[in-house]
Amino acid sequence: MSFDLVNLDSLSALYLQMQAMVLEFGLRLIAAIAIFAIGRWIAKQLRRLIKRLMNRTPLNPNLISFTSNFAEYGITAFVILAALGQLGIETTSLVAILGAAGLAVGLALQGSLSNFAAGLLIVFFHPFRVGDWIEGGGESGFVEDIQLFTTMMRRLDNKTVIIPNNSLTANNIVNYSTKGVLRVDLVVGVAYHEDIDRVKQVITAALAQDDRILQDPPPMIGVLELANSSVNFAVRPWTRTEHYWPVYFTAYENIKKKLDAEGISIPFPQRDVYLYQKNSG
Repeated sequence: MSFDLVNLDSLSALYLQMQAMVLEFGLRLIAAIAIFAIGRWIAKQLRRLIKRLMNRTPLNPNLISFTSNFAEYGITAFVILAALGQLGIETTSLVAILGAAGLAVGLALQGSLSNFAAGLLIVFFHPFRVGDWIEGGGESGFVEDIQLFTTMMRRLDNKTVIIPNNSLTANNIVNYSTKGVLRVDLVVGVAYHEDIDRVKQVITAALAQDDRILQDPPPMIGVLELANSSVNFAVRPWTRTEHYWPVYFTAYENIKKKLDAEGISIPFPQRDVYLYQKNSG
């Protein structure tokens, strides 16, 4: 009988001990989840606050986006360590292990690190800003966001392209928005028998129909080449960056209509063929 009582007492003590351990771990787990959830909420709110405050300053939009994202990621990393510490995991050893692993991961992720470094270069030297129309990384479009590792660009056909930052900084970047004014390069061909001075006057009148074309600097019109079937004129008007494509298409349309109205012909490609008849005998 005493043996059974001892076993019951042992089992009861073990049960109570396990219950206490489960309760303690459950409380730790709930606390860790709460720390992570609240920490993530604080990180997001802080990112929005930093972005809102920095938007009131004349700082570069690239720097604003980069700083706010970096703050969120930094706080998130701290929150994860705090949550793990609440679970009883030794974070000091974990940080040391992560530091050692970080070196190995860094060697394996050289591309990502180079994209991060390229992101820093873009932020601090700002070869382009959010909203600029650029050409780089094999793409052309408007910059929508500059992140730690990538840049989001909206192409002219409204498709979004995500480009690694290193692809932009490692190659030439053409920024169409820097000066605010662009030259529109057009080529117009007319027949060889047309009067050159008259053609220039007609083209000038056609360009004057569009108020988006600037008069300072004035449009340049000159003979570009004597082609096989036509005399080609280089037509070079200037316009604001945001008007480039509307002016490009409208200018061709206005020039064509004006040439037709003035009876100036635009020839088709043609060849003169001469037939020689050889007399037999």
